Amino acid sequence: MEHPASGEENKLCRGQWRGIIVKYTLTKIWNLILHVKGGARVKGSVIKTEKLASLAPMAGAADSAFRQLCARFGAAFCTSEMVSAKALSLGDKKTPELLRHAQSERPFGAQIFGAEPETMASAASFICERFSPDFIDINMGCPAPKIVSGGAGSALMRSPALASDIVRAVCAASSVPVTVKMRAGWDSDTAAPFAAAMEEAGASRLTVHGRTRDEMYAPPVRYEAIAAAKRAVSIPVIGNGDIASPADALKMTELTRCDAVAVGRGALGDPALFERINAALRGEATPPAPTAKLSAELLREQAALAIEDKGIYRAMLELRKHAAWYVKGIPGAAKLRKRACEISSLEDLEAFIAQWLEL
Repeated sequence: MEHPASGEENKLCRGQWRGIIVKYTLTKIWNLILHVKGGARVKGSVIKTEKLASLAPMAGAADSAFRQLCARFGAAFCTSEMVSAKALSLGDKKTPELLRHAQSERPFGAQIFGAEPETMASAASFICERFSPDFIDINMGCPAPKIVSGGAGSALMRSPALASDIVRAVCAASSVPVTVKMRAGWDSDTAAPFAAAMEEAGASRLTVHGRTRDEMYAPPVRYEAIAAAKRAVSIPVIGNGDIASPADALKMTELTRCDAVAVGRGALGDPALFERINAALRGEATPPAPTAKLSAELLREQAALAIEDKGIYRAMLELRKHAAWYVKGIPGAAKLRKRACEISSLEDLEAFIAQWLEL
């Protein structure tokens, strides 16, 4: 249950916050104009873009506020946090909140997870009708125990027949293209045959994380697994895993011949990373990383966007981890992370930023 914010905290038009809110409002209007110019969506095909780096879906991290900043800096498309198809079928009231998005996030995909073809198809139909995404993404890569214990996420890589049935069912129910996010395998590399099965079932694009479920996120990415998946299909393949710099993205594309890259944890605290990666993949000069001052402005803007979407109480609590990510790796980060955990108001956020910029 959200607690009511104090009147003082809700005064977002004060001083520097007034400028921030005007800036992101104008940006949203401009992005809406660009979206209207962009043309229609066609079922069975994936929107083509010259941008080569997209934002990977991340539960509990890649919310609408963060996605909007990533889109502004060139993310090719954004995807929602993963949504339970079963929760949607049971009429859970909070689950649809994860699917809210701004026009500036488009192309926007809704990611669903589950293990029952009929339930997944019903969820896809509901999402298409209510939220009008540009594509539906099926999660077959999440390694979390609470997800795989129900047969969903990366557990589907042990059951390619069931995974294929799910893709066929979702494709039949969806009015937009259907994509799949997968891993190298469950406990061994089965990426190539699994990718081929997903294409045959109707998937329009694959994103392949280069680790098995057993490997979680620890060992280095298996580039050959992604390369094998790419060779096995004719649809686009996006490489994912350990991309935190333009050099990482170049390595991924060179070693796998993937069509594009998806950036996950590497973008947390650095939404401008997409601008640098896109430039590198196009062979252009790479822009410099944001200064601390610019990063602080981005954090402020992310806070304003989150408050607009969730209300100040919830937004401030969830912003704590993002504030810690923004200062990751800088001298004095340990003290700042402790300060980040205390953020509960705009005043707390400003105090955190002041301490950050003094370093």
